[in-house]
Amino acid sequence: MNAELYKRLFRAIFSEDLDSLKKIADIIIEDERKKKHNKLANSLEKIAKQTSEIKNNNRVGKPFIHELSSLPVTRRDNMPLVSYIARQQLKHHMILPDILEQRLVRIEREFAARERLAKYSLSPRKKILLYGPPGCGKTLSAERLAWNIGLPLLKVRFDSLISSYFGESASNLRTVFDYCRREPVVLLLDECDFIAKSRIINQDVGEVPRIVNMLLMLLDEYDAPGLVIATTNLKVTLDKALFRRFDDIIELTLPTEYEIRELLKTTLSAINTDPDIEWGELAKRLEGHSHASVVAIAENSARNCVLEGLTTVKSMHLEKAVNEATMKY
Repeated sequence: MNAELYKRLFRAIFSEDLDSLKKIADIIIEDERKKKHNKLANSLEKIAKQTSEIKNNNRVGKPFIHELSSLPVTRRDNMPLVSYIARQQLKHHMILPDILEQRLVRIEREFAARERLAKYSLSPRKKILLYGPPGCGKTLSAERLAWNIGLPLLKVRFDSLISSYFGESASNLRTVFDYCRREPVVLLLDECDFIAKSRIINQDVGEVPRIVNMLLMLLDEYDAPGLVIATTNLKVTLDKALFRRFDDIIELTLPTEYEIRELLKTTLSAINTDPDIEWGELAKRLEGHSHASVVAIAENSARNCVLEGLTTVKSMHLEKAVNEATMKY
């Protein structure tokens, strides 16, 4: 088993990604057959089949998480204030610098150890602010945290939250936070740039200042059993008062050359790739692209390959995808 396969195996194990584990198992079985270890390959295949059947039988009628009570709605017209993101829709594979990976893992470990921490009058980090350029994994980080700690993810719907009626927006926000006190969830305030802007810059006299002040108060009072995660693209104009309310503030940056290379390989792990592909050169060309852009390039190259009736992604497929992305970029 080569080093890259070991890495994929460990990522799949510790993120509990059954789909990736199955793919890795297939690769191992195929590799053993190529080595003429047919007896071992057959045994591994039999184990995989039997275990899958047992898991499928046990899974029937057993949801992964508890049923949530009715989601919060606006008082005036019963519009939903949050969207529920089902667990199977959560994306949780990430390629990050070690320092950022360690900070996310620390949040997950603290949440898992919250009862032990409580014995020493300590609390886990529960209020997280993620900021950085678009497409660099802020929302994905929130989904990954929800996946790894096993809580439902609720995304605030700002279209319903913000109201033209006096004081109603702040009241809607309190309704959402009150719900989170009753239900252990990860609450995502995604792309809340209008909230994160400095109040010195924002001279609006409407609902926005009220909702900002309400958010500051609710963060001060936050004692819910789950997490609240805010994401924003802003950097310079972040409200300092908002900074102080969060337990952890994490900046997500554009991927490095190494991360780009790993993102490309990981995204294409479900399909064969030509051994002649110059991953290093390709990664250099993509410096300055976001994580989302790199993933899109890899996925588009795989689409190009499949549409041509091939089973192996070649340099020409990646080249075409890069050229298309560069034109948009």
